Amino acid sequence: QVQLVESGGGLVQAEGSLRLSCAASGRTFSNYAVAWFRQAPGMERDLVAVITSSGGARHYADPIRGRFTISRDRDNAKNTVYLQMNSLKPEDTAVYYCAAAPDLSPVFYSDADRYSYWGQGTPVTVSS
Repeated sequence: QVQLVESGGGLVQAEGSLRLSCAASGRTFSNYAVAWFRQAPGMERDLVAVITSSGGARHYADPIRGRFTISRDRDNAKNTVYLQMNSLKPEDTAVYYCAAAPDLSPVFYSDADRYSYWGQGTPVTVSS
């Protein structure tokens, strides 16, 4: 089992920044790819970004490319993945979830069913 806990969400003004954290415990987290998804009210859960288990490859969804950065902290087994969000827009408002899966083909990155473990979500609200 892998347990995931997100933190760092909150209320921010447009053009502001937030950094989300996804802390993992349990099985060897370093063997898992980690993704951030988000879900706005009444909308589907959409992929935001993915980082592979090695950290060597990252993928971003078009709406956030160039504004968000995903990274993972492997030092001292901190087992944490981050999502740095800059130049936030009101349309970024959503609950953000992290999810983990054994490394998977890029064609499956956006398929939420491929991810075995999920956090509880952290809300982000961007005011205009």
